[in-house]
Amino acid sequence: MRVLLLDLDSTRPDHLGCYGYHRNTSPNIDRIAAEGVRFENYYTSDAPCFPSRTALMTGRFGIHNGVVGHGGTAADVRHEGESRDFRSRLAGECFPSLFRKAGMKTALISPFGERHAAWTFYAGFNEIHNTGKGGMESAEEVTPVVLEWLERHAGQDDWMLYVNYWDPHTPYRAPEAFGDPFRDEPLPEWITDEVFARHREKVGPHGAREINMYDSRTSPDYPRHPGELMDRGDLRRMIDGYDCGIRHMDENIGMLLDVMAKKGMLEDTVIIVTADHGENMGELGIYGEHGTADQATCRIPMIIRWPGGKTGHVDAGLHYHLDLPPTMAELMGLAPPSSWDGRSYAGSILAGEDTGRESLIVSQCAHVCQRSVRFGDWLYIRTYHDGYHLFDRELLFHLKDDPHEQHNLAEARPDLCREAAYRLLDWHDAMMMSMDHDVDPLWTVMREGGPYHAKGHLNAYADRLAETGRGQHVDELRRRHPREA
Repeated sequence: MRVLLLDLDSTRPDHLGCYGYHRNTSPNIDRIAAEGVRFENYYTSDAPCFPSRTALMTGRFGIHNGVVGHGGTAADVRHEGESRDFRSRLAGECFPSLFRKAGMKTALISPFGERHAAWTFYAGFNEIHNTGKGGMESAEEVTPVVLEWLERHAGQDDWMLYVNYWDPHTPYRAPEAFGDPFRDEPLPEWITDEVFARHREKVGPHGAREINMYDSRTSPDYPRHPGELMDRGDLRRMIDGYDCGIRHMDENIGMLLDVMAKKGMLEDTVIIVTADHGENMGELGIYGEHGTADQATCRIPMIIRWPGGKTGHVDAGLHYHLDLPPTMAELMGLAPPSSWDGRSYAGSILAGEDTGRESLIVSQCAHVCQRSVRFGDWLYIRTYHDGYHLFDRELLFHLKDDPHEQHNLAEARPDLCREAAYRLLDWHDAMMMSMDHDVDPLWTVMREGGPYHAKGHLNAYADRLAETGRGQHVDELRRRHPREA
């Protein structure tokens, strides 16, 4: 058995052709989807990068494993304390250890452990290749490492290879020679002139006026990445830059598929295509960031081509990213560790069964502190720290009619807000009663001064708002964040 897992950083599913995107960004990924199962409503439980991958690798929600942020106490996997044995439990309970138990070699091609000092990310891998730039790699720097590995292991059938590509992550880095294949393609219809004007007045990091988080600086090393969206030409540069990143990455994935076909190992290799999180491209007025617990950030692609499984099938159920480990366990005939929070959806892959959940809870504590409830056609977002965005405490969106989150219906539908709040409370009670700690790491983040990317920046950002004609919002920001006022 061979497994190739492609982890495509910051890739949102609705910018892939197989998910209905009007631009031809992903012909090779689309080919994989046509031969397997595509999951329509798949979410990371904990966003963004570090919390998401920790949830996947530990098989546990961030509230359980302890990692919900990018700094402070909540940016380390919880220690086991005095009960820790010669090896920690993670050694035998991490996702890669599942393949080791099946007698397979596990290999990782990624700089991610070093990028976030996330050393637990390496648990369970026999072989680790750090591509060396901490997530600033472009696909043409990653692909040769993968191809060399595939060449060396072409004659073996007992491995799992986990590969990170980074091109859709800011700053957009597709080489200049790649050109701009989308220059004549239309921009998203929903970002009208009126909507764009509202975005220009928005407050908060990674808004249209501050693509570089809190300012509009640019770098000549990344000409595709703008610092400020002043007009629709800049908007095109932003959208095209992101889509070029996906297309450039997809072409490199095509190189892997071609070599695997040439070596006779493509047909019977399991291929998994997923991401750690998506990317806001105007949703909530945010561009080029994955800093909220909303649909654009937390919905991710999941495509699984399992030889002998369903082909061309679309699963519409609600699933978590951390449901993948128990799913693979069932497909390989192994018992999952009792510590895992996920639930198998193997029946969807093998027989097209409905294995989805009734609702999902997703969290974000690196840029804001939010928890959201995804149920039916609805997304409810509850904000504890707004990350300087001045979000309402409750947001409610009807995703079928409003997929880009423009109309907050919380005031109009208090009944649905109450239902969602009950679902959130019920989940939280279950989480707290099923762990040996009495601290929710979201509140650890709050008590340590707020999310890492929105801590200590208020005074400088207030000056920026005043300089750009939005100083009227400073008093409210200071009221909401008195510790920084």
